[in-house]
Amino acid sequence: MEKLEMQTKNLANEKYEKLKELFPNAITETIDDEGNLIRAIDKDILMQEISTEVVEGREERYQFTWPDKRKAIVTANEPISKTLRPCKEESVNFDNTQNLYIEGDNLEVLKLLQETYLGKIKMIYIDPPYNTGKDFVYNDNFSMDKDDYLEDSGQYDEEGNRLEKNLESNGRFHTDWLNMMYSRLKLARNLLSDDGAILISIGDI
Repeated sequence: MEKLEMQTKNLANEKYEKLKELFPNAITETIDDEGNLIRAIDKDILMQEISTEVVEGREERYQFTWPDKRKAIVTANEPISKTLRPCKEESVNFDNTQNLYIEGDNLEVLKLLQETYLGKIKMIYIDPPYNTGKDFVYNDNFSMDKDDYLEDSGQYDEEGNRLEKNLESNGRFHTDWLNMMYSRLKLARNLLSDDGAILISIGDI
């Protein structure tokens, strides 16, 4: 009988691809002992993704982060007990239309759309607030209180003395805005199909 060699599946690769699909923000890279770039999983982010509370972890690493980013992940993952209600009397050709117009808090609506439209949306276009502080209908001034930001970002020493000057370029003017945007973009990404795209307005067209 002739001996045939068969290669079994690489289970590590399979598990990595599943994690990559479920938690893309936990995917990262590192350098091995020989200086080669290898794939890796950020275990702190992975732990945060499967927790309903804020998980403390390492702070020093190369990544785009800010105070309370973990809270934004919790906010995106929190369940809600709401539903979408059709308004037939305000609609045109309700039974045959292929279009939907939804009014509501965008974070809640994004959560409600996860089941029906997960991975099915070809294009998402958003025109978000840009932390200008102008008097728009929505809250467009997402900034933290100075002392709250300095405490959250570790800019006080052990005796309570401020370590940095309070310049307007400091992150406290952007932290809450980043947390607001992060949870919404995280949910929006889940809705995109493999060939989908998200377009974001950043100025006059």
